[in-house]
Amino acid sequence: MRAALYLRVSTDQQTTDRQERELREVAGRTGWEIVQVYRDHGVSGASAKKRPAFEALCKDAARRRFDVVMAWSVDRLGRSLQGLVAFLSDLHALRVDLFLHQQGIDTTTPAGKAMFQMMGVFAEFERAMISERVKSGLNSARAKGKTLGRPRVAKATEEAIARDSGSVRALAAKHGVSVGTVQRIKHQTAG
Repeated sequence: MRAALYLRVSTDQQTTDRQERELREVAGRTGWEIVQVYRDHGVSGASAKKRPAFEALCKDAARRRFDVVMAWSVDRLGRSLQGLVAFLSDLHALRVDLFLHQQGIDTTTPAGKAMFQMMGVFAEFERAMISERVKSGLNSARAKGKTLGRPRVAKATEEAIARDSGSVRALAAKHGVSVGTVQRIKHQTAG
């Protein structure tokens, strides 16, 4: 099995030596080949955007460059539950396993696979809850008489676009509307 190590420390004064040593020992015992080591030094776990090695790990996972991601602890992967669940869901969808040394989680085992599936259920539940909250908010706004969506183009502008000739892009620029708006108006007046 091809393994990737993800190592992270929050400050420049810390090192990833202990994390790497312990993960290499586990890989040696299990017969996993370490094909890549990703290190983020002096980087907070709160934001994936500020973690270049973590971003590279995610891209390489999508490219199937390894079969399992090994990390010393779950908090090395991230601090936000939402971000962590998304990362785990992505790994699961890519059929990339996860090994977390401190928590004893190994998704190459039946118990670990069950944990992965439970995380997927929680992620799906969270997405459904967010969707319901958004729908509820939109319904509440409509009930209060709010107009949703983009503001309509003024009737006079629509009529001017319908009368004018020229390319769609030129008309859009001239009247300060989108190309799609010009296309919609021209289509309506042509029919």
